[in-house]
Amino acid sequence: MRGGDLRPAPAELSAAFDAGAAAYDRLVGSSPGYHAHLLLSARRMRIPNRGRGLRLLDAGCGTGASTAALLSVAPEAEIVAIDASRGMLDAAAGKGWPPSVRFVHTPVEQLAEHGITGPFDGILAAYLIRNLAEPDGQLHTFRTLLRPGATLAVHEYSVRDSRAATRIWHAVCWGVIIPSGWLRTRDTALYRYLWRSVLAFDGAAQFRARLADAGFTAVHSETMPGWEANIVHTFLADAPL
Repeated sequence: MRGGDLRPAPAELSAAFDAGAAAYDRLVGSSPGYHAHLLLSARRMRIPNRGRGLRLLDAGCGTGASTAALLSVAPEAEIVAIDASRGMLDAAAGKGWPPSVRFVHTPVEQLAEHGITGPFDGILAAYLIRNLAEPDGQLHTFRTLLRPGATLAVHEYSVRDSRAATRIWHAVCWGVIIPSGWLRTRDTALYRYLWRSVLAFDGAAQFRARLADAGFTAVHSETMPGWEANIVHTFLADAPL
């Protein structure tokens, strides 16, 4: 990755995720609540009837933890899971999935070029928006991909509105995440980027305003229980009717 606090180029970021893919599941699995909180965000989408007859998009699926959360709440839905990192996507696709789950290697900005078009009955974007060069354009695209009234759920870090959350984030990154990343991969670039990118990302109020500006309605957010309170949030927004 490039030095300083510069945002890495998309290819550099994908390469960093590729390099970290082998150890990623072990690292996040050691984080209390990681999988449970993804499941909570999926439940907050209020997908009806176990997803029967619905089509869902998991945007930025990583190694499949968010896909598993969607599948838990919507086992009868068709789920399209995409990621820009080949290493992360291969790790996800190598796990056991029903035929209703399909993985596609593509940056989220190039869905149409890979034959992924709407409408979708729900979109889950976990730990994705913070990494995009043009988040406003992508949020607008998500709105056009959703059926009227369908929900976008953005599961994301946001600490800028809380001094306490910011202090905890510094402590967790430098006390746990970055050292653990070094022990598992002998490289801290991805985890130092995680630390910096969360600090630079919107506060919760600012991101809710960003969603409203993109044309979404019923915009609101709910945070997580436990140590991630006011650190990780579910941002929920509906495509207008």
